[in-house]
Amino acid sequence: MKRSWFSRHPICFMALYLLFYLSAFNFLETRISMPHLVLVHCRLDDLIPFCKYAVIPYFAWFVWIPFTLFYLLWRAPREDFWRLCLPLFAGMTIALACYVILPTGLALRPYYVPGNDFFARTVRTLYRTDTPTNVCPSIHCQSSACMALAFSHSKLAKERPALKILAWVWAALICASTVFTKQHSIIDVVCGLAV
Repeated sequence: MKRSWFSRHPICFMALYLLFYLSAFNFLETRISMPHLVLVHCRLDDLIPFCKYAVIPYFAWFVWIPFTLFYLLWRAPREDFWRLCLPLFAGMTIALACYVILPTGLALRPYYVPGNDFFARTVRTLYRTDTPTNVCPSIHCQSSACMALAFSHSKLAKERPALKILAWVWAALICASTVFTKQHSIIDVVCGLAV
């Protein structure tokens, strides 16, 4: 049976999805503003302290996605790669659709992040570049769970069980970082994991 063009060109498939995702996310970021949002908040959010050091796993997510995709593409059987791609990209698309149907935002960020150290400056940069809109469900959490599941079920994890543990620990750190940096509510995390 002849394979589809996408299955023969997985890097092109990823590039096309990336183009779609970034265009759609940018469109939503610039078109949806704070007065038109449903603010996401729960009591537990008030109990979670702000932690500027959590910005490291938060930003590491941007490296973990391409690393995981390419690692599975080159080191694992091709079906392991597709077992990650399809739920990862479908979940990200579902999250974008949720942002269109019910625009969400949050008002959890501290008014000021004190300090002139690397972590404080990085958090301030994050706050300037990423608006507190389009938050529920959390794409950080949805995709982190997808990547941990992909590692867990890959043939690579059968040969290296520590890889499975590392993937789940890293996913948990990224999910925790979203609430400690006040980029997401616990509600966003739960909804992201549900997706």
